[in-house]
Amino acid sequence: MAIRNVAVVGLGIGRGHIAEGYSAHPDKFRVEAICDLDSERLSAVGDDFVVPVRTNRFDEILAMPEIEVIDICTPPGVHLDQILAALAAGKQVICEKPLVGSLADLDRVAKAEAAAPGRVMPIFQYRYGDGLQKARRIVDAGIAGKHYLATVETAWNRGAKYYSVPWRGKLETEFGGVLLTHAIHSHDIMTYLLGPVASVFARTTTRVNPIEVEDCAVASLAMADGSLVSLAATLGSQVEISRLRFCFENVTFESGLKPYAPGDAPWQIIPASPEVAERIEGALADWDPVPSRFAGQLGRYHAALESGGPLPVTLDDARRSLELVTALFASAETGRTVELPIRPDHPKYADWRPQPKAVA
Repeated sequence: MAIRNVAVVGLGIGRGHIAEGYSAHPDKFRVEAICDLDSERLSAVGDDFVVPVRTNRFDEILAMPEIEVIDICTPPGVHLDQILAALAAGKQVICEKPLVGSLADLDRVAKAEAAAPGRVMPIFQYRYGDGLQKARRIVDAGIAGKHYLATVETAWNRGAKYYSVPWRGKLETEFGGVLLTHAIHSHDIMTYLLGPVASVFARTTTRVNPIEVEDCAVASLAMADGSLVSLAATLGSQVEISRLRFCFENVTFESGLKPYAPGDAPWQIIPASPEVAERIEGALADWDPVPSRFAGQLGRYHAALESGGPLPVTLDDARRSLELVTALFASAETGRTVELPIRPDHPKYADWRPQPKAVA
């Protein structure tokens, strides 16, 4: 089994990738280099994790032949250029959410990936943990039956200190607010279990902070299978939770309340009958624990690199996520139901941000 040499670029959430993810798999990854514009943070993280190469320059990371994987954890506004440059340099690429700022940009990445030796893995670490993964196995085994309705709540808290970081809260550099940067995780879990969205109606507002992007949102979704989903998200909750409830024909699932690890056990798994309970027990009889968050995703990522098989999170997953975001923003702006998929002729395909209002 090969140990893959990694460079982590951006040491805000990037520090979490190292602490939770790579450090959990010392037999699979070696963090050889880190990159950040903040020299103090660069030194601190480098010292904490004994990283040999520390630089402020992304081009130095690209030029390092020993680096196989570049893990991009920078602000959203620079993801596109860094992903394209890393692919052009022949690297494997990991990138934090939101992957890019539009579906058009995502298609540029997909085209570049198709022509490059490396692949791109978006980060959706909330998928990992025993709770969600057990639910996924039950659904995939056909035990859950027809889906009826789901509710997805993201109730977090962000204030002035969080938005003192210059790129946050601005349409130009963050691209969106609670729907894009925060609730995107729980919404990915929802589509991970239920599949494609058919249409959305959304309302957004900014009530918690004096920022350019939304910090409260609600939405009603019709899924491709005919079931219904309700979404609610805010950054003004004094008790932070992420909560997902899925009502299927044969079983109801409800996540725990951990705001930043909703995939973790325990999930409530409530069967409709003793017979369904027996089938669930059989489906989970050989269960191996799934590490939480970054440890879970990066462990599966290494296995995919070794086998050449599908990545645990793909550009198709990123498209599904960003297509939902695009539809939510389009609906909130127009006050109309928006159908999916979003095609290149849609007015929000190239940029989901609201259009500037005309000056009279």
